[in-house]
Amino acid sequence: MLTKKQRELLLYIDRRLREGGVSPSFDEMKDALRLKSKSGIHRLITGLEERGFLRRLPHKARALEVLRLPEGVHGASDRGSAPSWSGQAADDVVQLPLYGRIAAGTPIEALRDHSNHADVPASLLGPGEHFALEVSGDSMVDAGILDGDTAIIRKADTADNGVIVVALIDSAEVTLKRLRKKGNAVALEAANPAYETRIFGPDKVQIQGRLIGLIRRYA
Repeated sequence: MLTKKQRELLLYIDRRLREGGVSPSFDEMKDALRLKSKSGIHRLITGLEERGFLRRLPHKARALEVLRLPEGVHGASDRGSAPSWSGQAADDVVQLPLYGRIAAGTPIEALRDHSNHADVPASLLGPGEHFALEVSGDSMVDAGILDGDTAIIRKADTADNGVIVVALIDSAEVTLKRLRKKGNAVALEAANPAYETRIFGPDKVQIQGRLIGLIRRYA
């Protein structure tokens, strides 16, 4: 039996995994549950782990996997796997076009090397067209996205508030950031306090896709 706050947190994490492919940061969880400190989130996560609803993924910054949901609730855990992959063998593999390391000042299409591709488990993909992108830098570490990860992107020209997207700025610069819509403005938010949130007019930002998963290889 879950407490009200445990249930609320579990469903919030599951929804964020389904929307963006990565778990929310502790600050985001604290704000979503209207708690005053992150220590309360740590206690709730520990309780969910002990009850078999949640587990922390090793070697990933603040990455969580929903193992099951309360009876009668359906979500990301019903797919039978976490929205990430660490290089294990898979029966059904899809080859996605691989774009280079995302870099300021370079349109996404210019990054593509037609000789390279990424092998991705078919179970990680849903409907639509996808591509893979190599992550560069540490601006999204608090969202569990690390330098050298391969991001799996579903092509899209729109995204809901709070989703991690590939955005083209002024038809010149590409970045992987969390989308925040504030009135007529568009904010691209890093998941690292060392980086400032950048705010643009609606005609300055073009959504090119949304993050649905990550591939990480360990030495």
